[in-house]
Amino acid sequence: MSVSRAHSRPITALAWTSSGTTCPSYYTLIGTTEDGTAANFTRGFGLKSGYYLCYSKDLAGGMVVSDVQVISDKDTIPHGYCYIPEFMEPKASVWKKKRVCVRIVPVDSVTNAVLDIRVTAKSKMMLQQYTCLGDILGYVLWCMKGPFSTPTPKAKPRRISLDLRQLSLESSETQLPLRPSNQPQVPPKLSCRRKTLDKNELNETVYDSSNIYGITAMDGVPFALHPKYETQTNEKATVPMLDDIRIKSIHDIENEYHYTFAVEELAAKRSRPIFSQP
Repeated sequence: MSVSRAHSRPITALAWTSSGTTCPSYYTLIGTTEDGTAANFTRGFGLKSGYYLCYSKDLAGGMVVSDVQVISDKDTIPHGYCYIPEFMEPKASVWKKKRVCVRIVPVDSVTNAVLDIRVTAKSKMMLQQYTCLGDILGYVLWCMKGPFSTPTPKAKPRRISLDLRQLSLESSETQLPLRPSNQPQVPPKLSCRRKTLDKNELNETVYDSSNIYGITAMDGVPFALHPKYETQTNEKATVPMLDDIRIKSIHDIENEYHYTFAVEELAAKRSRPIFSQP
């Protein structure tokens, strides 16, 4: 038995089922053991019919089985584990003396999970690279754990047309590909001496209202100054009087802000009174 751990898909669910008819379509039924005998659990007291173990590797739910344990009815189920579901016929039942519980976690939260589950007859053979989980009704359950890989969804190929003529908003004329003999025309440079522009020409070039891209939020809003500033524009600007400003030198500034710290020196030299002890 050669199992590639690096490329194996993890088990996402375990369950009990009565037969192939009650087993869900996305589950795989374990019908025979590794030594070739039937894997039908039918040796328990009070069991009217047998049942099989089945597993699923459907990653649609985004969950994987990270661990499997076989416990008795006297043991407390471990924290984070749950009993496996049962897809049984109405009158069929599962033996309760020993139960199978699993730990299901999100696929992105772990790097190792249960990759495979096998069933053998009790004390018949040992499976290499598998962990023994325990025995139930004369059968031994084995599991293999290891790193797993999920299938990467492949992007559906799309045909991208290189013809961009349909995206043009201005004209539908056929445009040739850019070549050295068919380069776009460079707009002529304007002279810097031109100081005045025609007002109508400026409005047509900047605010072209022939399409929605030439319309701005300021269209139709008249330009006017606030009345508060209209009176100030009529008055003549007064030049501030600079005669009273005196430019001080560095020497003047040092003399003006010179401080001798005499008060602080006097306070530091003042001695504290000494009290004599009786």
